[in-house]
Amino acid sequence: MDGIDKRNRLDENPFSYKISKDNTVFIEFHGKRVKILKAKEADKFLKRIEEAENDKEQQLILAKITGNFKRGNERKK
Repeated sequence: MDGIDKRNRLDENPFSYKISKDNTVFIEFHGKRVKILKAKEADKFLKRIEEAENDKEQQLILAKITGNFKRGNERKK
């Protein structure tokens, strides 16, 4: 995992997720919802999260699943 998070942004734990009763997964970045996973995609994600060895690996999985949603031109409130 060396070289993946060169600026150590994942150490801050910017990503989080919540699981609803029907196994829908809501992924958030700094408290804002950025992705929703349902059915097979949610099951696959939960399996990968369970297999993660530490928090940083979980953050990396969350970052990869959200894809390239940040472009650098978002407004900060």
